[in-house]
Amino acid sequence: MAKKSVDLAEVDVTTSAGAVTTIKNILIRIVAVFAASGLGVIGAGALVGIDTLTAIIMAGTLGVATVVEKLARGFINDGQLDLDEINAAFNSIDKKSQN
Repeated sequence: MAKKSVDLAEVDVTTSAGAVTTIKNILIRIVAVFAASGLGVIGAGALVGIDTLTAIIMAGTLGVATVVEKLARGFINDGQLDLDEINAAFNSIDKKSQN
């Protein structure tokens, strides 16, 4: 019996395996947004009298909320998220990557 070869260019990324990979990617990137946003305000919170942990949590949550809002708006447009919409949502947070 001959084996059937699979052309990876024809694999449908909308299947459950592609969706799981996309969801994992989004969740890991959300954690990275929280860390990047939170760590950026360690010194700033101390200057204005806010506890360091509170400043990190507030900044991280704001960064995550911004990304989730952009992802939701992209989904509302056509009922699906493509890779360009996902990347645009995350790239809007990272100001240093745009320089």
